[in-house]
Amino acid sequence: MHLNRATILAALAIFGSADFAAAQQPKTYVIGFLSPASAASMEARIGRFRQGLQDLGYVEGQNITIEYRWADGKDERLSDLAAELVRLKVDVLASHGVLATQAAKRASSTTPIVCFACGDAVSVGLVASLARPGGNITGLTVLAPEVSGKRIELLREVVPRLSRLAVLWNSDNPVSKPEFKEAEAAAQSGGLQLQSVSVTGPKDFERAFNSMKAERAQALIVLSDAMLFGNRKQIADYAAANQLPAISYTGEFAKSGTLMGYGPDLQVLATRAASYIDKILKGAKPGDLPIEQPAKFELVINLKTAKALNLTIPKTLLTAADEVIE
Repeated sequence: MHLNRATILAALAIFGSADFAAAQQPKTYVIGFLSPASAASMEARIGRFRQGLQDLGYVEGQNITIEYRWADGKDERLSDLAAELVRLKVDVLASHGVLATQAAKRASSTTPIVCFACGDAVSVGLVASLARPGGNITGLTVLAPEVSGKRIELLREVVPRLSRLAVLWNSDNPVSKPEFKEAEAAAQSGGLQLQSVSVTGPKDFERAFNSMKAERAQALIVLSDAMLFGNRKQIADYAAANQLPAISYTGEFAKSGTLMGYGPDLQVLATRAASYIDKILKGAKPGDLPIEQPAKFELVINLKTAKALNLTIPKTLLTAADEVIE
């Protein structure tokens, strides 16, 4: 079969147009999201994360796809879930907390990882330093010096003659250990007896609160941990049932029913995580992006809980609070 010159030119024009059109299609990036918590417990933060991406020009179904993996409070699942995301060849992996970031790092040394709401990533060897992380990890930390001391001060302002303090923490989380030591030192300097109460999963909460009751704890501090965050409503309910004033590392606990929360706004961190992802998708190397520390801490007070505990919140605290739940 012989094709004339006009037919050949027409065919080239068609194929050329198709190639040109394909070249004009925007690239669709795949973002992985790994969390030890559940989807329900992270709903507000996921909303801010998605909004942050949208504000930067990323629209799901058009130029990004987000693959979520939830451990639902079972930290032992994180390694398998991280490996799943790496097999999907995600362009960036957003990890919630240090345990998820460790799992992601074990799964890949090349996939860019943005850790948000991280603890002390330096002490556990995830990064070389906050200023120059190196490797494939960057992100945002929730830690700041002396914050445990501030939380104890807040409790002392509210709980009369406080002398026995319980600390709820996840001993399987490596970054919780230096935070626990900080709380221990602050309690000792304030003349308080400190009870260490470790939980490694939701099944441990009933035992933990029975232990606090037996030791006659007068107040409770909840240390930072993604598994504890994912079960904050259960913790708040146990604290209420045991008439225990509790303060945690984020205001979201107080919104779930604890007496107070003091720490960085975790929803703001979720928005900031989107900006890190944007930089990486535009060519920045994770190891060159400094890990961001909290610029502001917020105090959230739950007055409903205070009334149920028969506690009076000083006016100075109510004035200083960023949010009061009535």
